[in-house]
Amino acid sequence: QVQLVESGGGLVQAGGSLRLSCAASGRTFSSYVMGWFRQAPGKEREFVTAINRSGGSTYYADSVKGRFTISRDNAKNTMYLQMNSLKPEDTAVYYCAADPRPKYTYSHYSDEARYTYWGQGTQVTVSS
Repeated sequence: QVQLVESGGGLVQAGGSLRLSCAASGRTFSSYVMGWFRQAPGKEREFVTAINRSGGSTYYADSVKGRFTISRDNAKNTMYLQMNSLKPEDTAVYYCAADPRPKYTYSHYSDEARYTYWGQGTQVTVSS
């Protein structure tokens, strides 16, 4: 089992940057596929990005491709989300998620039903 704690959210102007962190408990962080999802007010939770166990493969939603970068440091049990060129439509609660099962396709990585563990979320607000 793993516990996830997000941090780094806040209020930023459009065009600005934020870096989110997701700290994981336990000694087997490197065995988990990790992902970021977000939920805007009145909308369903949606996939943002994911990373495989080694960090060698990453997947992005089209809406964030080229602006967001996911990474992980397995030695520090931490995943990151660097968000640049932020837009008001990026405003949402951002959740990190983890799952021990292997995934093979974009559809697997982007499916929230395939993630077992979730953090409590961190609010990101982008003002125009």
